[in-house]
Amino acid sequence: MNLKINLTEVVGKGYGTFWNCKALFRVCKGSRRSKKSKTTALNLITRLIQYPQANILVVRKTYATLKQSCFTELKWAINRLGVRAFFKITETPLEITYLPTGQKILFRGLDDELKVTSVTVEHGVLCWGWIEEAYELTNEEAFDTLTESLMGFLPEGYFRQWTLTFNPWNEKHWLKKRFFDVQSSDVFAMTTNYTCNEFLSEQDKKTFEQMKIKNPRRYQVAGLGNWGVEEGLIFENWEVKEFDKKELIRQNNNGYLAYKPLFGLDFGFSVDPTAFVAALVKLNKPELYIFDEIYQRGLTNKEIYNAIRQKEYHKQLIIADCEDPRTINELQILGLSRIRAAKKGADSIRAGIQRLQDYKIFVHPSCTNFETEIGSYRWSVNKFGEQTGTPVEGNDHLLDALRYATEGLHSDNFSF
Repeated sequence: MNLKINLTEVVGKGYGTFWNCKALFRVCKGSRRSKKSKTTALNLITRLIQYPQANILVVRKTYATLKQSCFTELKWAINRLGVRAFFKITETPLEITYLPTGQKILFRGLDDELKVTSVTVEHGVLCWGWIEEAYELTNEEAFDTLTESLMGFLPEGYFRQWTLTFNPWNEKHWLKKRFFDVQSSDVFAMTTNYTCNEFLSEQDKKTFEQMKIKNPRRYQVAGLGNWGVEEGLIFENWEVKEFDKKELIRQNNNGYLAYKPLFGLDFGFSVDPTAFVAALVKLNKPELYIFDEIYQRGLTNKEIYNAIRQKEYHKQLIIADCEDPRTINELQILGLSRIRAAKKGADSIRAGIQRLQDYKIFVHPSCTNFETEIGSYRWSVNKFGEQTGTPVEGNDHLLDALRYATEGLHSDNFSF
């Protein structure tokens, strides 16, 4: 098919360079209603038709979120371009096929890593990948593993590319450092906002203008696409700070106990990482110092023990997730003799959050995963945009471990 479109009429303005870019990484952070997802969908459908040996992989952190996001956007793009008759669209599994050539758009979630790393196509090659809501990928190593799924031979004139789209609500995310703080010929990074969307209604524009006046902090992120947290951040009393753990502990030799070590462990495996956190609590002042972490997927119980032993924490009291008593028992047998199950109890998550909010938290620069989690941990919202009082799940493993480790802080032994 020879598809000809008027870019201005179909896509609108503001994305000309993005549309024609062939860099390995095409990264777009933007505000709400900035057209970034719709433009990406239009661009990929157009490319699929123009490159008869190309196939596309679309990824989000969880497979279940794809249907109402990327899958719907790509169906919209097909209809917008007037080519619906040339595509087969199925929902079980999610898949889009270009009928004239058999090219595919495949959908995968990182909650099934095996299906992502073993993606193959019957016709042509995998050329392009699209990661929507890329901020959900909190682990840069997992991202690097994902990008390896698009490797190998390419026909002459073809190019390989990953497109990342997201709302920039966390300036501490690795995406900023990787794609926006450096210049590379492999990277095209841009920021867009609602002002380049000529398809907005007057009511849409009015909503943003009201946001600008009533909630300028949110407007910077949701309106202008700038880095930051738009709203609902759970922890604000924290900072990254260099400190010497040994020097803090040495103060305990002056005749009184100044700092007490705390250790917490949250279990994971293929989807969620095993998360271990090491902290010091100051006993005469509400301060916590995060000085070490383990954050890794795929660890067996023996490997968990070895990782903790290698850091010489194996003789310490470790409070672990109580949901897996068998694992706790196995770790005790392996050598973590002082590991104990967290007590949790009714509404333990909210109670644990409230407990930690009483503290100033200092994060050592080496604890990059903890920094990412605490910098993006926020309250979920309902369909009306109202906070629910329940945190967003999925980026909270080290924070869970810290909740377990600190569950006794408000007992008599820890009063200030």
